Amino acid sequence: MSRSDVENKAGVQRGPEPGFKRLKLTLAYCGTPWRGWQSQDGGGGVQDEINAAIRKATRIETRVQGSGRTDAGVHALAQAAHCDVPETVRMSGESWANALNACLPLTIRILSVEDTAPSFHARFDATGKTYRYRIWRPRMLSPFEADRAWHVYGPLDMDALRWCCEKLVGTHNFIRLSANRGDMPETQRRTLPDKTTRTIHRVDLRENGDVLELEFEGDGFLYKMVRLIVGSLLHVARGREPKEWFASLLNDSTGMQSNQTAPACGLYLVCVNYHS
Repeated sequence: MSRSDVENKAGVQRGPEPGFKRLKLTLAYCGTPWRGWQSQDGGGGVQDEINAAIRKATRIETRVQGSGRTDAGVHALAQAAHCDVPETVRMSGESWANALNACLPLTIRILSVEDTAPSFHARFDATGKTYRYRIWRPRMLSPFEADRAWHVYGPLDMDALRWCCEKLVGTHNFIRLSANRGDMPETQRRTLPDKTTRTIHRVDLRENGDVLELEFEGDGFLYKMVRLIVGSLLHVARGREPKEWFASLLNDSTGMQSNQTAPACGLYLVCVNYHS
């Protein structure tokens, strides 16, 4: 088990080993060809590709730690990560980005690299995240949007959609709008509201030409939470459930979980927030 894995398991923060310094990376990726952010047996995770690029560019063995996981097919406009490298490697942030991008597939780009505090942790120091979900509305799906947006054609009740979006803002137990990663029985997860309670600071609903966008800013997001929120919102907007059903998903933690999961292709991690 790597040191980063131990940190994750214990929930503690540790600085670099003596002789090492910590770098903060900001990166973007198209999630279509990848099996999500996290390293996978046999490769295929974005994390695997960045580790390999660092090894190829510098011959340094390190493990990049991200701010959190994104699922297979989910995109990122500005994922955050950190890694530790020897202090003897004296490269500017621009040189790091250029070297890594030269070794990475074109669907993964390093936007910036900077020296950061030894105590900085991309996951544990994050104070919030912003996600955007894109929905393609015309009858014909553009071939250039096939893996970039969810194709939803037909009438939508925009007033009901706005009403539900307003209900999301605030602190709620999202047990019914999240999925179980499998690390504990669902019966146990339902007895731990502290683990499933999150605060949504902002929900924006925008109609940009052919695309409907939903943007969520919050202090954190559970496994598949955004996709379940979007799927449930659209379920109401299509007239398949009343808006009160959506409100009950937030207000009554004892009911059944929503099974309305929007596809991964429309979801984008926009940014990760940290205290300045």
